[in-house]
Amino acid sequence: MIEVILMQRVPHLGQMGERVTVRPGYARNYLLPQGKAIRANAANLKRFDEERSQLEAQNLKRREEAERVAERMDGLSVTLIRQAGEGGNLYGSVTSRDIADACKDAGLTVGRDQVLLQHPIKDTGLHIVHVALHPEVDFPVTVNVARTVEEADKQARGEDLHAEQQAEEESLEAELAAELSELGAARE
Repeated sequence: MIEVILMQRVPHLGQMGERVTVRPGYARNYLLPQGKAIRANAANLKRFDEERSQLEAQNLKRREEAERVAERMDGLSVTLIRQAGEGGNLYGSVTSRDIADACKDAGLTVGRDQVLLQHPIKDTGLHIVHVALHPEVDFPVTVNVARTVEEADKQARGEDLHAEQQAEEESLEAELAAELSELGAARE
């Protein structure tokens, strides 16, 4: 285990300035290269204590900027057109990279690592995904996944596409039953 000093808030780990113990691979491959932490040794402790007020001021400034952007982008909705089967299951999936690209097209520049997607989206419909602009600031984005632009518009208005499909199937079944009964009556 390696002891590190966090240079910023890391979810499920700690706040800026905390000394935490993590596995060597997590520190070496994630925390240290991204500048989220520094090794906890005497020289780094002294350097961190000297720079702490500057780091906190920078963090506060970045957080305020992120909050302003989040307020401006409140209610952001992106539409992704994908191929899907009749039941609404996608032939592929929508990943954080797809959502980040759609957000860029909508005017919000985010990286795929900022899109907080628990698992890929594998069906059509409206999905709420959070985007983290700062370790302490995230906001929801509505992702509208549909087969066509018309279907996306209906979903955005809140219409139930499955009810429409069921009504269409039921009317076809009724027509088929009527034709079969006519054929049966004609044979008699």
